[in-house]
Amino acid sequence: MGLIWLDGALRDADSARVSVFDHGLTVGDGVFETMKTVAGRPFAMRRHLDRLAVSAAGLGLPEPDRDEVARACAAVLDAVPLPLGRLRVTYTGGLAPLGSDRGEGRPTLVVAHAETPRRPDTTAVVTVPWTRNERGALAGLKTTSYAENVIALARARQQAASEALFPNTAGHLCEGTGTNVFVVLDGELHTPPLSSGCLAGVTRALVVEWSGARETELPMDCLERAEEIFLTSSTRDVQAVRRVDSRELPGAPGPVTAEAMRVFAARSATDIDP
Repeated sequence: MGLIWLDGALRDADSARVSVFDHGLTVGDGVFETMKTVAGRPFAMRRHLDRLAVSAAGLGLPEPDRDEVARACAAVLDAVPLPLGRLRVTYTGGLAPLGSDRGEGRPTLVVAHAETPRRPDTTAVVTVPWTRNERGALAGLKTTSYAENVIALARARQQAASEALFPNTAGHLCEGTGTNVFVVLDGELHTPPLSSGCLAGVTRALVVEWSGARETELPMDCLERAEEIFLTSSTRDVQAVRRVDSRELPGAPGPVTAEAMRVFAARSATDIDP
């Protein structure tokens, strides 16, 4: 990984240190963003930094200094040039006493850049019995409190899948551990609304805008009826689902998914910060 940005400067990744008393480590009091980078340029950076600020406000953290975050990203991208990468911005509550109360120190800012492979065009997913709480304090925020996702993704890996899909407490389809989900029903493209508790994904928003998907409350059994299913995320772009649990979707990507993939690739290639 080489160099990272930590609290105001580039540092060697092997020797950079965050305190063991950092609130992001002890209680998961932090937010983050992951951006795809292409030839050293971050995709949709404006939208990602907007969401970073929204997530920080949702946790009650001080507003991130947008100029500092942008400088940090630029410095890391210059220091770690990659043809296709994952740029991670992490912003935590900083030093704090042991426990849930915050300290009075500055937040911690870390920016790192690592190579990422191009995703396959299709993947397998599983559903899990655990729920997203659409009325919880963290609903819709991209926080570092990811333990639920770690458990669900481990379940997916055990079943030769790359993603796990959650219902919410109302039994509606919500999201994956790190993705939004779209389904084709009777030829029409749908995705769960933000009120379901899903993250306001940057790629999700662009696909809704560019492909005309409808935001619809969807029962979980829509996965058993859907003609096509696909995932979106910053590093997957648009990825077709070929299997959900034991159900195979032959011919994935289907025509609606293939068109969404084509449109996203074309539009994102012409505008790095849509």
